[in-house]
Amino acid sequence: MAVTTSAELALGTRAPEFSLPECRGGMVSLADFRDKTGLVVMFICNHCPFVRHIRQELARVATDYMPQGVGFVAINANDWFTYPDDSPARMVEEAGTYGYPFPYLYDKGQSTPKAYGAVCTPDIFVFDHNHELVYHGQLDDSRPGNGKPITGQDLRAALDALLAGEEPLEHQTPSIGCSIKWRPGNEPE
Repeated sequence: MAVTTSAELALGTRAPEFSLPECRGGMVSLADFRDKTGLVVMFICNHCPFVRHIRQELARVATDYMPQGVGFVAINANDWFTYPDDSPARMVEEAGTYGYPFPYLYDKGQSTPKAYGAVCTPDIFVFDHNHELVYHGQLDDSRPGNGKPITGQDLRAALDALLAGEEPLEHQTPSIGCSIKWRPGNEPE
């Protein structure tokens, strides 16, 4: 397992547009979240041990904050031909098993992680009501095997600050996880 740290993205960066298929049917685009107080965009997948470690907390955080007007969307951009556990059919199973209350999208062309500068799973971005970046970092300090509790404290603190109208958190710890699995010849430059 190759461990990758998320790349830095400047606060205030506008959320890149996307329109992608949802694993359970339909299409979802950035415009679908225009009336939200904030938006959490998460690059995740099914097979990554880092995502598997926190997937239930991702669902809990979404369940806690969606009623407060925060939109959530997860995007899987892994090459599912090489990693069949990340196929759309398996995504449907994953979303059902772990109670994902958010859309779980797939990006076969892998253009969305490139637009966002996402490099690992999980890679979490929080945007305000104008779709400007206010947080790009980890869920919390827990990692597979490190014994720290899974609390979602970093993401929850960013969302609490956003909902309170406060400035973005000064300290933002990058996400750590598996690298996005690029199709051969499609790796970012």
